[in-house]
Amino acid sequence: MAATEDRRTSTAVVQLVARVDEVDPVELVPLYDAIDPETLDSICDPDSGFRSLSFRYAGWLVAVDARENGIEIELAEPASPDGATVDVPDAESSL
Repeated sequence: MAATEDRRTSTAVVQLVARVDEVDPVELVPLYDAIDPETLDSICDPDSGFRSLSFRYAGWLVAVDARENGIEIELAEPASPDGATVDVPDAESSL
């Protein structure tokens, strides 16, 4: 799915976390508490200087990667004490 004005990367992250957590997006902490939404949205811009980033949001480790065909968003549970991360089923989204 292509990124559009109403489907920004920042919006997609919030919607994905809400879907996985089975809550309404307005119940989540504001995304700007974890990352600047404008910075996150700029990952589609080749002049931004980066093609991927990771950050913690609402108890998740969020990985965002710019691909040739759009943006891929993955959620993983934060690292356990042994350093491993746990992938969460149905926790991927593409723009």
